[in-house]
Amino acid sequence: MRFKAALIALAMTFTGITGLAQQTNSASQTADIKEVIRRFAAAESENKVARNNYTFTQDLDIMTIGEAGSITGRFHRISDIIYDDLGNRIEKITFFPISTLKDLILTPEDMQDLAGVQPFALTTEDLPKYLINFSGKEKIDEITTYAFDVKPKEFKKGERYFEGRIWVDDQDLQIVKVAGKAVPEVGKQKFPRFESFRENIDGRYWFPTYVAVDDVLEFAKASSVHMKMTVRYTNYKKFSGRIKVVDEGEAVPEDAKSPDKNKPTAEPVKPPEPPKPVLKRP
Repeated sequence: MRFKAALIALAMTFTGITGLAQQTNSASQTADIKEVIRRFAAAESENKVARNNYTFTQDLDIMTIGEAGSITGRFHRISDIIYDDLGNRIEKITFFPISTLKDLILTPEDMQDLAGVQPFALTTEDLPKYLINFSGKEKIDEITTYAFDVKPKEFKKGERYFEGRIWVDDQDLQIVKVAGKAVPEVGKQKFPRFESFRENIDGRYWFPTYVAVDDVLEFAKASSVHMKMTVRYTNYKKFSGRIKVVDEGEAVPEDAKSPDKNKPTAEPVKPPEPPKPVLKRP
């Protein structure tokens, strides 16, 4: 009986030690994840400021898709995001044929999402707005990442938010991919799910370079629109003049209109399928 009691006591002691070790490991992992969040948010703040010091080309292409993959409408605009002589950030439109979209109307919220939500930046300042849950580690292309599910804590009138998943490079601790949608839905509007990819710029920053949408928007019963969209950000070049910082969510004023603005262009039979960038370190 004494020997059996001793074994039971030993087992209970071992179980207590094991439980304590598991709690310690769990607490340690929680602390590590909190530090990852703190560091990638700080990097996001730095990225956001740095991107305002770069000029780049933005190619926005929105298409509605009909039977057999045919294009039924298209909005295509190519712009250079540059600075004027006073250091003000402006959008100079270089290509903008007349829109043939019939089933979709671009709203102020759509343009706000294009500027802020789709190239999503989760900065230190934005952290209090979101619930962030660690999902695990995932390998994407050549990069191992931390995956986090993100959703807003509450909605404030006039503000746009992101809801979905982000992937953070486990070495640079910067966001390299975003997938989700803009929220909230306003009135009868519907907003598509998107994927946003980043690439390393100048060996230091991870800037958005490609956004892709392929979604069916359900507006009402028997009323749906299949849309595809790509946004490409290319030709990142650092600007060294005087800077007037424009927030990512603000619309950039137009500086010039394309001379081809009123000339319709022929639509291709099928939408182009530009390849997604491969996530890799320089």
